[in-house]
Amino acid sequence: MRKNFGAKPWTYPQPVFILATYDENGVPDAMNAAWGGISDDKELTMCISDDKELTMCISAGHKTTANILARKAFTVSMATAHQAVACDYVDIESGNRVANKLEKAGWHTTKSEFVDAPLVDELPMAVECRLVSYDPESCRLVGEIMNVCAEESVLDSEGKIDVEKLAPITFDPVHNVYRKLGEVVGQAFQDGAKLK
Repeated sequence: MRKNFGAKPWTYPQPVFILATYDENGVPDAMNAAWGGISDDKELTMCISDDKELTMCISAGHKTTANILARKAFTVSMATAHQAVACDYVDIESGNRVANKLEKAGWHTTKSEFVDAPLVDELPMAVECRLVSYDPESCRLVGEIMNVCAEESVLDSEGKIDVEKLAPITFDPVHNVYRKLGEVVGQAFQDGAKLK
């Protein structure tokens, strides 16, 4: 028997994205988008486009949103278990109130080679995006992926990103906790062939 909880923004896993931008003065800022995939409390947003766009929903009131609109670029880093405290800090503190959020988080930045936005040095994987569009009514942000980068420390022997070394975290909206991604349970695009 199933238990009904009503309309809730509960899906698993919910990635924890850290969006980083520069403001009009070139000061780096970052925010936590731990609701990745949720547009509001009752809508699930999924975007299937070509492989070169990233879609998110962020409200117009965020400093990050204003920065993206001003600089036309942003980066999206994967939050990690090693940086969970700092990743949560940039969620609960607003760049509209605290000008040096990244400094307080203990983070450093390097300017992206591909877009006018910072990379957070302590977060080893990022997607670098150019702004395509933003709709303030739906809060839908679309960015063109210009590059994906990762520190060598999170690469495997074949030069690919190793999820165990990266240690990305997900948000558990039911318990309000962050969880580290776990073990391999199957091979995508292969295991299902057994049922053909």
